[in-house]
Amino acid sequence: MLTANNSMNDYISKAVKRYSSLFMLPPHKKLFIGLFAVCLFNGILISAALQFSSPYLQVYGLALGTVLFLLGLVSDGVIWFNSRKTDPVFNLRRCSALTLYSTLLWFVFIFVGVTLSQFYNDVWFKFFLLGFCVSLALRLLVFSAVSLAGVGKATLFSFLLPVLHTIPVVYVASAVNVFSLDAYLLFFFFLTVVATIATMLVFIFSINRVGMEILGVDSFAVLKAFMANWTEDQTAPFEHLFERFSQERDIQLSALAFRNLKGVVKAMMVVPTFHPGPFKNVGSSALPYMIQNVLENKLQHCCVSVPHGLSGHDLDLATQSQNQLVIEKALRLSEISNFGTSATPFIRIRRNGTSVGCQVFNDCTFVTLTLAPETMEDLPPELNASIIEAAKENGFATAMGVDAHNSIQGSFDIDEAIEPLREAALTILERASKLHPVNFQVGVARVKPKEFGLEEGMGQGGITALVIRTGDQTIAYITIDGNNMISGLRERILSALSEIGINDGEVFTTDTHAVNAVVLNARGYHPVGEAMDQKALINYVKQATTDALAHLESAEVAWHTETVSGVKVIGERQIEAMCMLLDKAVKRAKKLTVSLFPILGVILVTLLLFL
Repeated sequence: MLTANNSMNDYISKAVKRYSSLFMLPPHKKLFIGLFAVCLFNGILISAALQFSSPYLQVYGLALGTVLFLLGLVSDGVIWFNSRKTDPVFNLRRCSALTLYSTLLWFVFIFVGVTLSQFYNDVWFKFFLLGFCVSLALRLLVFSAVSLAGVGKATLFSFLLPVLHTIPVVYVASAVNVFSLDAYLLFFFFLTVVATIATMLVFIFSINRVGMEILGVDSFAVLKAFMANWTEDQTAPFEHLFERFSQERDIQLSALAFRNLKGVVKAMMVVPTFHPGPFKNVGSSALPYMIQNVLENKLQHCCVSVPHGLSGHDLDLATQSQNQLVIEKALRLSEISNFGTSATPFIRIRRNGTSVGCQVFNDCTFVTLTLAPETMEDLPPELNASIIEAAKENGFATAMGVDAHNSIQGSFDIDEAIEPLREAALTILERASKLHPVNFQVGVARVKPKEFGLEEGMGQGGITALVIRTGDQTIAYITIDGNNMISGLRERILSALSEIGINDGEVFTTDTHAVNAVVLNARGYHPVGEAMDQKALINYVKQATTDALAHLESAEVAWHTETVSGVKVIGERQIEAMCMLLDKAVKRAKKLTVSLFPILGVILVTLLLFL
C-alpha cells in the first residue's frame, strides 16, 4: 500500500497564501511625487509649530519641506550607491518607497504633536522625536528582514534618513530661538531611541528563533533569500541555503525517441524523475525547458517534450550546478540506438475516478495517469516503481509512467488517489501484454503562443503535439509547458482534437515551476487555462496537432534510461521545514505585534508625560 505525507502540501499551501499577501510598489514617479508632497506638509507643520506667521509660514514651510525632500533623495542615493553591487534589492525605487513610508509614519506624529502644541507648549518636538523612533523602527525591520548587507551597514542605513531629517529641524528651531536642545530633551531622545532599538532587537530575535528551532537558520535569512529572488531573480542566496540542507539522490531520465526511416530523429519524449521546483528560476524549476532546449539544439530536426514524471517537491534540485549534471546526462539520450518498428494501439481504463492510458513502444510500456476532471497533484515515485515492476512481470522490458498533471480545482488527497491509480495501472499493463504490435507513423509539431507567457502560466516550451498512428487509430500526446491545468480544459482539448481525426490521447503539463512566484494570487501562479483565452489556447493545440498530422511518416522508436547519481536535492523535510518556518514566523510576528509594540507605546507615552 502506497501512502504519502499530506503535511508538506498543507504547509506549501499556507506558504503560498502568505506569498499572495505581498504587494507591488507604485511606479517611481508616484513615489517621487508622494515623498515631495509629504515633505512639504511636514515642513509647513513644523513651521506652524515654530510660530511663523503668514507669509513666512508658507515660505519657510515650503523651504524646509524642500530641504527634507532633498535630504531624502540624498539618503536614497547613498543607500543605493552602497548597495548596487552586493545588495541589489535596494534599487532607487525601493529606497524611495521605504523613505516615503518612513516619512508618512513620521508625518502622523508631527501632525499630532503640532495639534497638541496649541494646548501644550513645545510638545510638538517630543512627538517629532517619537516619529523619529517609529520611522527608525520601520527601517530597522525592513533592513533586517530584506537587506543582504551586514549588520553594520543595515544599522547605518536605518539611521541615515531619520538623522538627516532631524538635523535641519533642530537647526531651524534653534535659530529662531523657539527652544534649545537641552539636557531633558536629549535624555528623552536617548531613552526613546534605546527603548525602540531594544524592542526591535527583541522582535527580530524572536522571529529568528522560529527559524533556528525549525531549520537551524535565522527566519530572516530565508526571507532575504526569497526577496532577492522575487525582486531581482537572484538564485544564489536561496541556493546557498538549499546546498546547505541538500541530500543526495539518484535521478532517472527515461526517453522515447522516434526517427523516420531516413534515420533522422524527429521527436523525443523525456520523462524525468526529478521535480521541477520549487519556484521561478530557483533549483530545477525551469529544467524541463532546459532539457528540451539542449536536446533540440543537438538533434536539430527534433521536437522534444518533457512531461511530468512521478515525483514530488522532495526531488527539487538544489542548485543550478545540479541542473547541469542532469543536462549533461540528458545529452546522452540523443545517442539512443536500439530502434524498432513496432508499437501497439493506445488503450485506456477508467476506474474509480482514474483514467490510465497505455501504449507499448518497442517493448517499453508508456503509461499515462490522470484523475481529470478531479484535482490531481504530484504523484509519488513509489507508484512509478510499482508500474515498472508490474510491466516486467507482464513480460515487458520496462515502463515509463507519466503524471499528466492536468486538472486542478481544489484540494487533493493523495492517499485516496494512489490505490485506484495503482490498480488501474496494473490492470492496463496486463491487457497491454495481450496486444499485438504493428508498424506505425509519427508526426510532431510545436506552437509557441506569443500572447501567453509566464504570468499567464505558459513556460518557454510552448505546446508540443506528438501524433502516433497505428492502423486506423490516431492518437495525440499534447505537452504544454505549464504547472497543472484548470479542471475541464483537458476534456475540451481532447474533444476539439476529435474534430480533426484524433481518436484518443492525453494532455500533459510539464509542471514547470518557472511560472511560480511570478504573479500575486492565492496559488502564486496560474495553471494552464486560468489566465488564458481558452478558446485561443485550444486553437493553438489544434494548430500544432494539424501540423503534426500533416507530417506523419513511418517511423522507428527506441527507449533508453539514464541515471544521474548523487544529485543534490532539497528534500521533503527541508521543503516542509521552510514552508512551516514561514507560516510560523508570520504567526509569531502577529503575536509579537499585538503584545510587544503596545508595551513600547506605553513606555514612550510614559517618557513623554514625565520628561
